[in-house]
Amino acid sequence: MFLKIFTFSLLISLGLAGELDVVELTDNDFSTKIAEHDTVLVMFYAPWCGHCKRLKPEYAKAAEDLIRSDPPVILAKVDCTEGGKDTCNKFSVSGYPTLKIFKHGEMTQEYGGPREASGIVKYMKAQVGPSSKEVSSLEELEKYLGADADVTIVGLFEKETELKGAFLKIADKLREKVRFAHSSFKDVLEKYDVKDGIILVRPAHLNNKFEEDRVKYAGGASSADIHTFINDNYHGLAGHRKTDNHQDFKNPLVVAYYTVDYVKNPKGTNYWRNRILKVAKQYKGKVTFAVSGKDDHQHELNEYGIDYTKGDKPIVLARDAKNQKIKMEGEFSVEALEKFVQDLLDNKIEPYLKSEPIPESNDAPVKVAVAKNFNEVVIDNGKDTLIEFYAPWCGHCKKLSPTYDELGEKLKDEDVVIVKMDATANDVPPPYEVRGFPTIYWAPKDSKDEPVKYESGRDLNDFLKYIAKHATKELKGFDRSGNSKQKTEL
Repeated sequence: MFLKIFTFSLLISLGLAGELDVVELTDNDFSTKIAEHDTVLVMFYAPWCGHCKRLKPEYAKAAEDLIRSDPPVILAKVDCTEGGKDTCNKFSVSGYPTLKIFKHGEMTQEYGGPREASGIVKYMKAQVGPSSKEVSSLEELEKYLGADADVTIVGLFEKETELKGAFLKIADKLREKVRFAHSSFKDVLEKYDVKDGIILVRPAHLNNKFEEDRVKYAGGASSADIHTFINDNYHGLAGHRKTDNHQDFKNPLVVAYYTVDYVKNPKGTNYWRNRILKVAKQYKGKVTFAVSGKDDHQHELNEYGIDYTKGDKPIVLARDAKNQKIKMEGEFSVEALEKFVQDLLDNKIEPYLKSEPIPESNDAPVKVAVAKNFNEVVIDNGKDTLIEFYAPWCGHCKKLSPTYDELGEKLKDEDVVIVKMDATANDVPPPYEVRGFPTIYWAPKDSKDEPVKYESGRDLNDFLKYIAKHATKELKGFDRSGNSKQKTEL
């Protein structure tokens, strides 16, 4: 009751009753409002900024949770184009959105966490109080365990030991990702039957009959060993893979995509997860399993050529040990999943490639590569290759196009192939990495597994000089400096 009254009073003091939980601050009230609270996260933004618009709904969802946490964390925002210009200048805001953490009125650090609601909540809760919550009774521990729908690492120590020191050390290191608690009180130690140890406690909504709700640490007094224990057990047999933790799940990885909602439909969510767990238990230690909300990961479904999903049954997609995409065809069933996983391990499934059709004719000076013919056009062509990865909508690519075509014409009789590939419509194979457009690589004919990123100029002469210098064999029409060998008749 006290917390409810306190929260309501806090909302009134901030002028938030009936309003959004994100506090709008200006130059006039920034310093005074920030100083009133222990911990405040501030988003400095511009109304026209696209990244800010995408962040705002996630920020608002996080604010709704954090303002009601104990202790509360306030989320605020400052418009750098209107009432907050001076404040933004004071804190050297040069891009949008910029997020900074304030404690007791002072800026303490740049925000370095996720940009999704759940990630913001977890990151900011870790900024408040000690890295591991010390609890003095069984009731307090159970309340703490139930206050957050996440895994908690609990240290139980009858006295000061090396293990306790290692536990507190790893808690400091992982405080922004993992919840920790510890206790030395007799009733707590007796309840868990541990006097000098560590247990991992799963949240109630993830409890199931296929694995233990609590996992006991059996290693030594080493922070590194405790860290390994947490990594190995945190997500269990089939973890809830979200936008802010997807990097935790290692290949080979099998993911079931469906309507995962532990707030509105926990029973329905676990109905399908239990079926995944049944198979996951058979392959423990061989394959990583996870469940993911299909709406939150539509971009991943798109990478497998799935634009629309109908029905309630999971769609199962995988990545093998080489990070190749593997797609489970047909309708989901436990039996179908078992066969799919075994075939995945036995390399019996052809990897899925997002690819345009292979061109019927590829006789132009600039060759067209797609995912399905990449090896033929680039890897196995027996020639030095310059390849451009482009996007049809990219203005820089459009500007480059006539120059690139002219380059292809100039070198059509050389031991060099000029290639282009639409990287938005085709999977780009490793070791090529495309993070912007256009991205251009030079692949010498005798070392195609070690392409070099082209970072010289984009005029025709720039390309010619680069290729003439780096070609495996000297070009027929150009010397090593890129000068034409053709004699000009007077």
